[in-house]
Amino acid sequence: MITAFRWLLRLFFGLALLIAVVSVLGYYFLSRSLPDYDADFTVEGINGGIEILRNSDNVPHIFAEADEDVFFGLGFAHAQDRLWQMTLLRRTAQGRLSEVFGARTLETDEMMRRLDLYGLASESVEAQDAETRAALEAYARGVNAWVRQVNEGALGRGAPEFFVFSNEIAFWQPADSLAVLKLLAVQLSGQLENEVLRARLALLTDDDRHRDLMPVDDGPGIAALPDFAALFPELRPDDTPLRTAGGSFSPFARRGFEGASNAWAATPERAAAGGALLANDPHLEFSAPVMWYLARLELSTGGVIGATIPGIPAVLAGRSEDLGWGLTSSYLDDQDLFIERLDPENPERYLTPDGWAEFETRRSIIRVADGAPRTYTLRWSENGPVLPGRHMDVGSVTPPGHVATLAWTVLDGQDTTMTAILRMMQARGIEAALEAGELYVAPSQNIVLSDGERIAMQMVGAAPRRDADHETRGRMPSPGWRERNRWQGMLPYSSNPRFLDPESGILGNTNNKPLDRPFPLHVSYDWGDTHRIRRWTRLMSAREVHTRDSFIEAQLDTVSPAARALLPLIAADLWYSGEPAPAGTPERLRQRALDLLAEWNGEMNEHLPEPLIYAAWMRHLQQRLIRDELGPLAGEFAQVSPAFLERVFRDTDGAAAWCNVVQSAADETCTEIARDALDAALLWLSERFGGDPESWRWGDLHQAAHDHTVLGQVPMLRYAVNIRQSTSGGDTTLMRGLTRGRGENPFLNIHGAGYRGVYDFADPDSSVFITSTGQSGHPLSRHYDDLGERWRRGEYIPMSLDPDLARAGAVGVTRLTPAAAPPRQ
Repeated sequence: MITAFRWLLRLFFGLALLIAVVSVLGYYFLSRSLPDYDADFTVEGINGGIEILRNSDNVPHIFAEADEDVFFGLGFAHAQDRLWQMTLLRRTAQGRLSEVFGARTLETDEMMRRLDLYGLASESVEAQDAETRAALEAYARGVNAWVRQVNEGALGRGAPEFFVFSNEIAFWQPADSLAVLKLLAVQLSGQLENEVLRARLALLTDDDRHRDLMPVDDGPGIAALPDFAALFPELRPDDTPLRTAGGSFSPFARRGFEGASNAWAATPERAAAGGALLANDPHLEFSAPVMWYLARLELSTGGVIGATIPGIPAVLAGRSEDLGWGLTSSYLDDQDLFIERLDPENPERYLTPDGWAEFETRRSIIRVADGAPRTYTLRWSENGPVLPGRHMDVGSVTPPGHVATLAWTVLDGQDTTMTAILRMMQARGIEAALEAGELYVAPSQNIVLSDGERIAMQMVGAAPRRDADHETRGRMPSPGWRERNRWQGMLPYSSNPRFLDPESGILGNTNNKPLDRPFPLHVSYDWGDTHRIRRWTRLMSAREVHTRDSFIEAQLDTVSPAARALLPLIAADLWYSGEPAPAGTPERLRQRALDLLAEWNGEMNEHLPEPLIYAAWMRHLQQRLIRDELGPLAGEFAQVSPAFLERVFRDTDGAAAWCNVVQSAADETCTEIARDALDAALLWLSERFGGDPESWRWGDLHQAAHDHTVLGQVPMLRYAVNIRQSTSGGDTTLMRGLTRGRGENPFLNIHGAGYRGVYDFADPDSSVFITSTGQSGHPLSRHYDDLGERWRRGEYIPMSLDPDLARAGAVGVTRLTPAAAPPRQ
């Protein structure tokens, strides 16, 4: 017995020693890829010396004599901190994920190949002006200089992920940056899915009930939707759930998760300190690291500081000494789905207004890790690429003998968006920035500008010119063989909405509809916000003058205008009603919950129970209203739609009909459905958190989920690479934290402001910014998540352009010295 115990003890200590050795060796090899920010490098491809000063938050301040060298330094810094992220973005745009991840990413690769984003990006390189091409080339040389340092210095393959997956890193090319920019347009797109879903609802529901769920913001004088079944009588209703776009790592956002953002500005007359103010917080899906990367560039036109995206050599949101700029998604309808009729005798031909035409066809081979290569036939019509029927389930709205094609402004081989961005970034004033916007193609944005004295908002991006007699007006798929449905080029830049120096002294956008114009100058029928704008308007109007801190307060506001509007409406017949109920009964729990909500001001604070009760109630209520009519398709409306609930409980155009369960004999009222939904929500919460509602907390479920794109689902490892934080806010608050709507925790916060910035032109060096994780993409770096906790608490870091402050605050200085000869690639 003693002998066996001794051997077990030896085995235990042996295993412990082995684990310790493996851990030490693993840490050693993985930490080799941690950059030394206080090192000197001799590199090829620069004209003079470059200094990259890093402050305590790891924000690089890049100084050089020539602009090309500054962009070189940005590429070097991006690659030091985010090489894996850049490589993954490039592979996604190229349709080459399956070479690393195998068959699970084939659908994503196939879709990228069909759209030909990388091919169009390559064509667009020559469309840029000389200065932009020089910046792209210099940036690429900077990225490649760091890749060379990794290879020559055995620096841990450049990132820990390259130990798990292929460590093949191709040199960066100018086209790669343009492809990443086009990929951003994919992430911000959503009109295609809206068209498919609206068409399926039109086939499935009677009368105009689908307009309650997907209201068309027509404005005055716009005709009703056409009868989609009459356009394509061969189609039959289909209530199966909508397939998500693509496969693993798909850049296509689910409906409701397209890009969003807030941006607003005030003139000096509305600012207490006498200088213009600007605030901006663009919203994207959360990830670890977040998409944004803070940087300062010292160019010949002056310093520029703000948010960049690794892979793109530009400050996309930020400020210079002369100008501040923010961006919000414009929700421009820049996509149209066409149904093309195939020639029954030759399916390689399709019908056009001029007769039958052949598809432009080519083959594409996708290499698959641990599998045989796959060959796909890619086809384009005059309207755009042919989509597979499973993408966004376009097959469900495509009759037999037809295919679906996509027209989209991003599918442009002469895309000059990068030139527009760089010109805007270096503009000395609003007029120059507005002029630069004419070259902007995609993704369409609202750019909010301030030059210290004036403010402006301009929609940039190519807007399709549609015929006034278009059969569906772009709201649903249309026959591609009819001339009146086809795009007729692009509208002139002068037709894009512009707001300059408003009399009120304040302008802004929360993805709301900015103006009423009839089709075809309507901009869009689908908007990203109808409630945040109400809260913003109230906050802006509450003060005669604003300060940097009042703009920060608005940016961090967590009061839900939707909750304030919906609760008095939905609970009108439930407040303080019913007989006293004994403790422990559902009736007593309902009364306690209603008492809490009756005293609540709508603040979605992470420490309160009321936001959790409200959110769970509205979720159960919406599903009860639509599930019997839509069946499984109801799952596509996972996000609560305050506009839909308001229409139902106000009985707008007969929308209260949704309250009646069509499959039951009784006629249910909206009050009964609301009460039953509240009971179901409270039961769900009680099973999860216990029977005391005062102890429930919104932040226990509303956690910001910054998950690693690749390693975030790996058991055990996910605890080291994922970043989870309790957060306030919600779907309709200015501090927006969009909930997932699905799964075990439907209230997980997965989409929000990964970047926040507030710029004060009365004292520019008091301007502040922050990102939601950290600068580094390396999980072992202290800068992987060091900004995250401050972001959660609503704190910021300074964004000064003072060179002396940058040097005084530097905790690391990377010096790049030119080699004897320039590189040749």
